[in-house]
Amino acid sequence: MIFQRALRRDLLGTAGAVFTTLFTITITVMLIRILGQAAGGKIASSDVVALLGFSALNYLPIILNLTGFVAVLLVVTRSYQDSEMVVWFASGLSLSRWIKPVLMFGLPIVMMTTLLSVFLTPWSNQQSAIYKERYANREDIARVSPGKFQESSSADRVFFVEGISGDTTRVKNVFVSTVRNGTNSVVVAKEGTVEIDKNGDKFLVMHEGRRYDGVPTQSDFQLMEFDRYGVLVASKSQAAAGDSSARALSTMELLRNRNNFNDGELVWRVSLPLMGILLMVLAIPLGFVNPRGGRSANLLIALFLFVFYSNMLSFMQATVVQQRSTFGMSWWPVHLVAIVIIAAFFMWRLKVNSAWHPLVAWSRFKRGLFAKEAT
Repeated sequence: MIFQRALRRDLLGTAGAVFTTLFTITITVMLIRILGQAAGGKIASSDVVALLGFSALNYLPIILNLTGFVAVLLVVTRSYQDSEMVVWFASGLSLSRWIKPVLMFGLPIVMMTTLLSVFLTPWSNQQSAIYKERYANREDIARVSPGKFQESSSADRVFFVEGISGDTTRVKNVFVSTVRNGTNSVVVAKEGTVEIDKNGDKFLVMHEGRRYDGVPTQSDFQLMEFDRYGVLVASKSQAAAGDSSARALSTMELLRNRNNFNDGELVWRVSLPLMGILLMVLAIPLGFVNPRGGRSANLLIALFLFVFYSNMLSFMQATVVQQRSTFGMSWWPVHLVAIVIIAAFFMWRLKVNSAWHPLVAWSRFKRGLFAKEAT
């Protein structure tokens, strides 16, 4: 059918523009955030690109759902503004005839959302957690950037090194400030190396330096010179552990290990594809606009509904996590309400466009009176 081909082409073009805009904004915001984390020493600067890719995969299902929703809304709104809907209704066709081509357009989006939410998003969360865990469990001295003060992972020690010689386990001109039990201790040395003792504990061993304990103006101030001095960097008990968060578990693992956290994550993963298809159908009656007016109100209402829908899904997920509900009682109520709202919107729009609606009848009655007066 010519109409369906033209509509599908229009939807694809609009969806491409909307997705490009949303994806660019999301990537820009995430890049700024990740660069800030790298500058703060929370992640390795070499992992910025990888973490950016993992974050993009994590947000793609939401972006795709919003893309389909906004694309259908914009196309329907443009049809009203260009008076194409007048021709459509004058031909005796109903607004419900838009459902099939919209579903055909939205099917690939829903399939991609399902693939992302069930498989790729958990994998990206797992990889992101591995990268952050690996960096967090590195020895403190290996995370220090030359010429920059860096806080340790335990937040009670500050490192400063002038430079790194050879491998990353040997540094030059070391400054270490430690606060323990209200006492400040400062250690300076010409050189430091990372060593592991027989128990598996990591030490920063400094050579030819001084240690200052306390405040110089107080009587308990101490100054010591040393040829070799060791500072515990990480104990063996701080070994890296795999991420056990439900967001990083595969869907099969969630199904095998049923608990409140895993069931809450299942609610979210199941809901994303359903939300995508229901929002696209909702956009058909929601796209009505007066041809003589603007379309800002429609977009604002649409964005409000999207945020409200998403927040309600998050709320249902939280009820499962907090053991106030079960998976079987939480995954469907929000979608059922959405279906009822869609049906109400369609009934309202079909009634408005029908010939027997009071507003339409009154409009035709007035046109008939004006025609009689003109004759």
